[in-house]
Amino acid sequence: MPETDWTNYGEVFTRRWVVDTILDAVGYSPDADLSSVRLCEPSCGSGAFLGPIVERLIASAKRHDVPLDALGDAIRAYDLQPEHVEVSRRMCADLLLAVGCDAEAARAQAEQWVNVADFLLDLLDPESFDVVVGNPPYIRYDDLPTDVATAYRLGWQTMRGRGDIYVGFFERSLLMLKPGGRVGFICADRWMRNQYGAPLRAFVSEGFAVEQVWTMHDVDAFEAQVSAYPAITVMSRKPQGSVVVADTTAAFGAPSARTLLRWTQDEEEAGDFSGEGFAAHRLPHWFEGTELWPTGSPARLALIELLTDNFEPLHDPNTNTKVSIGVATGADKVYVTKDADAVEADRMLPLAMRRDLMGGEFEWQGNYLVNPWDAEGRLVDLADYPRMAAYLNEHPGLKDRHVAKKAPASWHRTIDKVTPGLTEKPKLLLQDMKAHIHPVLERGGHYPHHNLYYVTSDTWDMEVLGGLLLSRIAQAFIEAYCVRMRGGTLRFQSQYLKKIRVPNPATLDAQVADDLRDAFRQRDVSAATLAAAQAYSIDPVHFELLETPIAAT
Repeated sequence: MPETDWTNYGEVFTRRWVVDTILDAVGYSPDADLSSVRLCEPSCGSGAFLGPIVERLIASAKRHDVPLDALGDAIRAYDLQPEHVEVSRRMCADLLLAVGCDAEAARAQAEQWVNVADFLLDLLDPESFDVVVGNPPYIRYDDLPTDVATAYRLGWQTMRGRGDIYVGFFERSLLMLKPGGRVGFICADRWMRNQYGAPLRAFVSEGFAVEQVWTMHDVDAFEAQVSAYPAITVMSRKPQGSVVVADTTAAFGAPSARTLLRWTQDEEEAGDFSGEGFAAHRLPHWFEGTELWPTGSPARLALIELLTDNFEPLHDPNTNTKVSIGVATGADKVYVTKDADAVEADRMLPLAMRRDLMGGEFEWQGNYLVNPWDAEGRLVDLADYPRMAAYLNEHPGLKDRHVAKKAPASWHRTIDKVTPGLTEKPKLLLQDMKAHIHPVLERGGHYPHHNLYYVTSDTWDMEVLGGLLLSRIAQAFIEAYCVRMRGGTLRFQSQYLKKIRVPNPATLDAQVADDLRDAFRQRDVSAATLAAAQAYSIDPVHFELLETPIAAT
């Protein structure tokens, strides 16, 4: 076992009502005979989960006439820190002593229940479990000693990229489940929507079922104030069925949790449900594979699921519709200029940039790309372009770029190639960071810069498609998947834009197409939303798409 002497153990202690909620959600109730239920707590800390677990186990034993000294196999709890294990053992023993258990038996049982171990490295009790619950530690891989991080990655297939060790806790916990067993964690939900979580999402999709996801970002769930973006997630070892999703506010607490739990436990209850500080919806199934798991209100998640099931993605080879990003140069101060005579005329490429979109229509501000690529996408020979050679040689720092050092003979290249034929195509342009989706039509003649994403298509009328992308339905996709920055700014990256679902342009009603086109030309978001709702045959009220009318700017 690698040396584990780092001081950050990722401890975030959970409030009692949250613990009780999770135990209820996984079915660990004192009404059942818990002596026959095997429970694991993978990172017990000082006992925030373990105390309520033992209390429920004792109450169950009394109710079912099970001797207190016969509960040794019911719990296995682990922690990396010996001092935490001692605290938890004393707590367990005290709870047993308080109900009349013999002191020696209480001590022995507590020692059997709670053990020093690294949950991600050590050999543990080989038997499988009915329930795994807890609040796994939050430690970024970059904050681990190198040998520990390497050992974790070798041991667990989902621990990839620059993630957090709670990913491994999910994987091992799920693997420990008996058929029908459940994992219930309160944990950061970043893995659901980040690239490093893709292996874990695929792992869950391949062999387990998501049962509940309660987003609790604004809820006072922990003893200390932390920015953990938590969610209660319940998953099980069984085929995927319906899923309860809930979005909560700061008003959500113990009474609200009990109300929501009662609704979730009645599987006959479908559709929407709301109460103090929460709104919930039961989805018919969950999202599959490595795909990002969306977030948002239950109504918006229902919309995303419905459209994902019934429509094709915006980025679609079948319609030759493409979503991509503009050219990255690696040295904009050199390659981007407003001097139309900087180099040879056929090396000056009109460049579309963010400021060209500000008015809602494309208004070129006169920027050019000094273009080192020919019409076939090959790097030009500087000997053929003496003016460009002289211009670029005035900037020796170009040769210090990584891309230049990697291939010194091609030092004059931009990071990205210029795609042949793209300049002439009509394009819907979208800037990266903005509060609302803001497609602008560039009718051809300009090449997009890397701070713009673009959509091209051989099938769509670009103004009709622009109306769809202007709508709150397209906005809902971006909000569901993307990283939201400070002040509500959204990242309009291609991976999120590609997730937008669109109807088949060949089957679109002519009047609806006209309405979408008109809404796009008028920059009328509300009109675009109403027309898009007709295109998708959905009720915009049901999916929370109608708001105060706004025009895109």
